[in-house]
Amino acid sequence: MTSAHTPSPSYDELRALFTRLSRFGHLSAIAGWDMQTMMPSGGSKARSEALAELSVLQHQILTAEKTGRLFERAQQETLDDIDQANLLEMRRQYDNAVLVPESLVEAKSLAGARCEHAWRAQRPANDWDGFSENLREVVKLSRQEAQIRAEAAGTSRYDALLNLYEPGMRSSDIDRIFGDLKTWLPDLLQKVVAKQAQEPCLIPQGPFNVDTQRQLSLSVMKLLGFNFDGGRVDVSAHPFCGGVPEDVRITTRYNDKEFLTALLGIVHETGHARYEQNLPREWLGQPVAQARSTAIHESQSLLFEMQLARSSDFLKILRPLIIKQFGEQPALEENNFIRLNQRVKPGLIRVDADEVSYPAHVILRYEIEKALVEGDIEVEDIPALWGEKMHRYLGLDTVGNYRNGCMQDIHWTDGAFGYFPTYTLGAMYAAQLFQTIGKALPTLNNDIAEGNLTPLFQWLKQNIWRHGSRFPTETLITNATGEPLNPGYFRKHLESRYL
Repeated sequence: MTSAHTPSPSYDELRALFTRLSRFGHLSAIAGWDMQTMMPSGGSKARSEALAELSVLQHQILTAEKTGRLFERAQQETLDDIDQANLLEMRRQYDNAVLVPESLVEAKSLAGARCEHAWRAQRPANDWDGFSENLREVVKLSRQEAQIRAEAAGTSRYDALLNLYEPGMRSSDIDRIFGDLKTWLPDLLQKVVAKQAQEPCLIPQGPFNVDTQRQLSLSVMKLLGFNFDGGRVDVSAHPFCGGVPEDVRITTRYNDKEFLTALLGIVHETGHARYEQNLPREWLGQPVAQARSTAIHESQSLLFEMQLARSSDFLKILRPLIIKQFGEQPALEENNFIRLNQRVKPGLIRVDADEVSYPAHVILRYEIEKALVEGDIEVEDIPALWGEKMHRYLGLDTVGNYRNGCMQDIHWTDGAFGYFPTYTLGAMYAAQLFQTIGKALPTLNNDIAEGNLTPLFQWLKQNIWRHGSRFPTETLITNATGEPLNPGYFRKHLESRYL
């Protein structure tokens, strides 16, 4: 993605302004990463206040009156197609920011940091009462933001927040897609569980040393092409990928009783990281070089974790790396190891879920958060609704188990309402992309089985990564696969792998 730049004074000034904003964003990202990984608990209040101050400063710079005048003039200047795409993304960020008063930006940042920090101790303690007190404030402020945005856009409150994560997507689209999913997924889940009940599966016996797990993580990240000169891996309470394209920070959490959860978490976050590390370098610091949307980001992590890493071909090259670290044992015999990683068993925890039951976790959260933002339910209604939907969609009981029920995720602590549906949209995009890649690269399966992942990564770089936010999501996916989002590929993938 290159551009022969024509002198355009107002647009050039906007470019300089957004470069400055990206540098503040860099500091904010690394301070946020440190807060979740390294920072002693006593630093929480000061760090929260510093990050809130930084978010207000960024908001002030972006929403200054002068910025609005620059946009008016820049729109009259002659720009090539990439500069126009960049200006469009700049304008989208400006329009999103200028609606919200800086007092609300600061209050939301502080309330989110307070809720997230307290959650770390409240979740292990199963302390719903303590958690809900902080969450109420986050929800109140999120509803205020949603109302402001909804009035400006002429949409529902929830759609106004969803648009921040998935521009152009409406909850009516998601209702249609998830509505179809609910007609066939429960039956598929039952059939797969019944089929696998006839196939015994040995579980690896630990303990599994955490330092050894870390060495395994590093070797798998290397296999997946992670650039260690531009990133690192650490431990956090909830796995995430953060930082900036030049310095990507990924995290996982280790458990000496089993190693697969941490390892697949690493694979997932490495998918996010490879996308970040391969965004258009010559445009870094500009909005056009940012990831297209949350669902596209999730499509990359889920393509790595589900399409690639749980495939039989990849599991055959992963197995020797595991044996090298932990030694041979019956559960690591090839066929058993493949069965183990393609096991479908509904569980309470979303991040540990197999790919067949995972969408049920997302639908449950989507339905609750939509009702919460719209004001149809209140925070105190969440546990009962959670229990009812968990029972209906997954046949599991979470009554009184807040820790592994409605307190398990980090997203609501900082008001990230509208994020959850993008996980399953991402899984659908991933299935569509992988199907397309298979057609474009006839030797893909053999390449994977031989540990040659370069053709796969080159295709992703050429068709997704290098474009950043140059195109709207639908255009990006249509250019890459020949059609817009088609959930049929996801169903075909699940039926093919599991039935």
